Amino acid sequence: MLVIDRKAGTWEDRVFRDLPGYLRPSDCLVLNDSKVFPSRLLGHRPGRTGRVEVFLVQPVSGDEREWRALVRPGKKLPVGERIEFAEGFSATVIGREEHGERILRFEADDLWAAIQRVGHVPLPPYIQRPDGEEDRDRYQTVYARERGSVAAPTAGLHFTPRVLGEITAEIARVTLHVGLGTFQPLHSTTVEENVLHRERFVVSAEARAKIEGAERVVAAGTTSVRTLESMDAMSGETNIFIYPGYEFKRVGAMLTNFHLPESSLLLLVCAFGGTELMMEAYRYAVRERYRFFSYGDCMLIL
Repeated sequence: MLVIDRKAGTWEDRVFRDLPGYLRPSDCLVLNDSKVFPSRLLGHRPGRTGRVEVFLVQPVSGDEREWRALVRPGKKLPVGERIEFAEGFSATVIGREEHGERILRFEADDLWAAIQRVGHVPLPPYIQRPDGEEDRDRYQTVYARERGSVAAPTAGLHFTPRVLGEITAEIARVTLHVGLGTFQPLHSTTVEENVLHRERFVVSAEARAKIEGAERVVAAGTTSVRTLESMDAMSGETNIFIYPGYEFKRVGAMLTNFHLPESSLLLLVCAFGGTELMMEAYRYAVRERYRFFSYGDCMLIL
């Protein structure tokens, strides 16, 4: 864990188990308790042997039978096409959206049970192996409880029950269901022209009271940051895009993994820590072989 002091403009090498020592009893540590579900489905068109891959993004109907999804091969799946995943479990393409997304209507006696039974863990694409049963636990935070994310809130993967037990700060749990937009590269070279996908969030009255009563709010992960900075409402959808020049309303410190160039997440970190300091720290992290990506190392920005 690279610990960065914004005021002093310095950093130091530590390990994640040192985190409790940087938190005060008057702080509030905010965790995103969203749970990853097996959102990658493999099926076929009736009467054909070619594989169809469906990546669920988010439900778009109240009964959660209709979903926005990415499909492959997209050109062979027009509106009206049916996809079979297992006996009694199928979907029909009922709409098409920009960027190649489809709206699917699912048929199953118990949809969530069917997804849980035949779905695959949506491991990041740079992990070059099929998912296994152990990934259902490993690609998950130890405090995950609210089903709905298609990717893990990766800063939370560092926590263990032991580390959580050593924290003397107040802990508040919020929920933001991580979607594809969080990790996708920016499409426009002009920062202000980029628009992020919307993600669903919920903040309980109990969590809000803890957050508002804290001297300093410490966000575990960029998803917690985006929830906190969208907290004018207790629930809803947010596509907040935070980049340098943004004035933070609630976040006083941030735990986050290392992010890739040309990503909205790196811009968020630069907005919080200052672009020059963050770029210097990133160059140091590269030299010292800090690990990037979902299972990589992290930084604590104070």
